[in-house]
Parts: sequence; structure tokens; C-alpha cells
Amino acid sequence: MSTKKIIAVCGATGAQGGGLAQAILNDKNGPFSLRAITRNPSGEKAQALAKEGAEVVAADFDDTESLKNAFKGAYGVFAVTNYWEHFDPQKETAQAGNIAKAAKETGVEHVIWSTLEDTRLKVPLDDNRMPTLMGNYKVPHLDSKGEANLLFANLNVPTTYLYTSFYWENFIYFGAGPQPNQEGVLALTFPMGDKKLSGMAVADIGKSAYAIFSKGKEYIGKSVGIAGEHLTGHEMADAMSKALNRKIIYQDVSADVYRSFDFPGAEDLGNMFQYYRDFNDDFVGFRNIEKTRALNPELQTLKQWLAANASRIPLGEQAE
Repeated sequence: MSTKKIIAVCGATGAQGGGLAQAILNDKNGPFSLRAITRNPSGEKAQALAKEGAEVVAADFDDTESLKNAFKGAYGVFAVTNYWEHFDPQKETAQAGNIAKAAKETGVEHVIWSTLEDTRLKVPLDDNRMPTLMGNYKVPHLDSKGEANLLFANLNVPTTYLYTSFYWENFIYFGAGPQPNQEGVLALTFPMGDKKLSGMAVADIGKSAYAIFSKGKEYIGKSVGIAGEHLTGHEMADAMSKALNRKIIYQDVSADVYRSFDFPGAEDLGNMFQYYRDFNDDFVGFRNIEKTRALNPELQTLKQWLAANASRIPLGEQAE
């Protein structure tokens, strides 16, 4: 029987969870084994993990009993929720609460909760600098995660609060990559002015989480901000231009303009980028690259990530 400690990874077939799943599987002689938690154990990604040696267990974030069953006997849990599946901040906070309850009741020794800032601590609901959304949020997908921090703390779940960054895979999958502007020039468009955006490869989130689990109790009760690089829009556009051998510019727009864009979540993301811009020193300062690299020596810069992934970034059809 294996003496390895079980890490139950929520969202093991997704982005962040998938990164940690691979980090565990890649360390064949390491102290941990992977229990991949997914709603669909028969899915292609789940079956691929099983073939690599993962234990695959079904659970639903809306069902605490299924989570308790999935966490039973596990040493650690990597907890992450996906707001973009449902666009419902109350549902996301409730799901995090279910994970916290299940971890508490099954005696999990270390939870890493992938979280983000609750922007309402700096921009109250009655602050008109940015619109209030859904009646109770400024940046719903951030605020719901930040609000959930208390659910782990109030239950005394042994938790590390892992504050992640914008991940560069968003350029591939989330429509954040270069699009042709009115002149037909490929443009990277954010309402960030000349402020820096903290970004990283999603695999590096998983590797950082793996290192935190490997440190035992050292990070329990702590908040850790991670990033691969802090870059302005111009710096990101220049890196993409070189990697793709195409002219790509950075196009700064107002947060109001960004909020008006015609895609799901535009208001939420417009507020997010405005928050990152207006509180840039806090946002960037909390995500220490040197400390992230100490956790994960393989930490990639955007240039390194682009060298492997630039060809996967979809470019607007109108561009020459």
C-alpha cells in the first residue's frame, strides 16, 4: 500500500487544478499522490489523468456530501472554483463554503484556496469610481473569492490563501489576445494605462501550489501572492510582436469603453482592470516574483511562455 500523502485536486481537468495535477504526476518519487476531483470521471481529460496514475473521484461543488466522500483520507486539498462557468458570485462563494465544510469534516490537514482580492475593501459599494454590479459587487469574480476566505478562516480550516495572477493562457482561450482595431492593426486592448499587469503561465500556479504543499505547515494561515512577471500593455504587445513576427500594438482604452464591449463579463473585467490600474502598487507589490521563483524555480517569463505557445494564440481574421 502506498505511503504517499493524497492531494485531492479540485478542478483537476481545468487550468489551475490541471497544472497542480501534472506537477504531482511528474514527481514520480515525490511524497504525494494525486486524487483528481471532477464532475465527469469518464471524460477524456479525467481518463488521461487516470492513465498517468491518478485516482479519479467524482464530486460536485454544489454537493457537500460528495465532496466529503472525495476528500476522505486526503492529506491536502487544492480548492479552486470556476466563476466563468456560471457567472454567479453567490454560487461561487457557496461552493467555496462547501469545500471548506467538507475539508473540515474530513480532517484535511492542509487546504490551498486559490483566491483573489475582495475589491470592496478598497472600493466600497457606494464608491462611484466604478459601477456596482449585481447589486452587491464591484468585481464579482474577485469579490466572491475574497469573500470566501472568511469561510475557511471561520471554520479553522488549515488554509494557505494563494492569490493568483492573470494567466497568459487567457490570450489563447479567453479572447484576451490581439484583435484588429479600426485601422486593421492587431491590438492588445486593456484599460490599464501605463500600469503593470501581473501575469503568469497557468502551469506555474500548479507548480507553486505543489511547492507550498511540500513545505508542510510552513504556509498554513498565510496569504501568498504569486506572479511570473509584471508587465505593461506595451511590454506585452512588444513581446508578442517578436514572438509572432507580426505588428502588435497596445491600445489603452478607458474602463468605461472596456465595460461597454460586447462579450459576456465585459463589465466585470472592465472593473477588474480598473482596480488593477488604480491600486497597482498594492496589486503588483503583493505578488512577489522572487518569492514565487523560490517556490518554483522553473517560473516562466512571458517571453519563455510565448516561445512555446505563441502559435496557439488566435489572431483576428481582419488583420493583414
